[in-house]
Amino acid sequence: MSRFIFGEIFHQGNLDDKQRELITLVVLTTNQTLPQLKDHVNAALNVGLTPVQIKEAIYQCAPYIGFPKTLNTINEVNEVFKARNIALPLENQTQVEENNRFDKGLAVQVEIFGDVIAKMRVNAPENQKHIQGFLSAFCFGDFYTRGGLDLKTRELLTLCIVSSLGGAEGQVKAHVQGNVNVGNNKETLITVISHCLPYMGFPRTLNALACVNEIIP
Repeated sequence: MSRFIFGEIFHQGNLDDKQRELITLVVLTTNQTLPQLKDHVNAALNVGLTPVQIKEAIYQCAPYIGFPKTLNTINEVNEVFKARNIALPLENQTQVEENNRFDKGLAVQVEIFGDVIAKMRVNAPENQKHIQGFLSAFCFGDFYTRGGLDLKTRELLTLCIVSSLGGAEGQVKAHVQGNVNVGNNKETLITVISHCLPYMGFPRTLNALACVNEIIP
């Protein structure tokens, strides 16, 4: 395990240690492998990630894995922070209010995905349009607009999260295109998915790579 993860995997591609630890944190959160997660929270702090960056990576998982799993992870992170005398709560990174979260979220969606968002909203069945509203206001308004991590990093982490879920290839393809649109190239995406391999296994890794190759031939 040590030879594969910290030898072969860590020396593949051009990610730095901070990026690798953020990716590891979100995959472990998605899989709810919490004992290993605590070790990587410590590792993330050791390589220079801030408590805010760590928390924001975990929060980014919430729209994709749900609140219960996210809260499970936050409890583990808080235990590590307390053991290392990191004062809680951390500085609030919220940058929207109730009256603008939808508009700001929609603006981020369009920035990432372009004209397809308007088509999705128009084509949604009448009894499902509320889901499109939730997507804009909650997923992108409440989370993507937050401070602590930039847009390219959030979109890269989201690709790791949906790849780790398994069975979400439609969303994987969408976020491959989203990553390209915000400036993450194919080689970076291959490296990121390769880094996920020891934590999510070959089937989900190969499925995610197939999505990358389909969207970016």
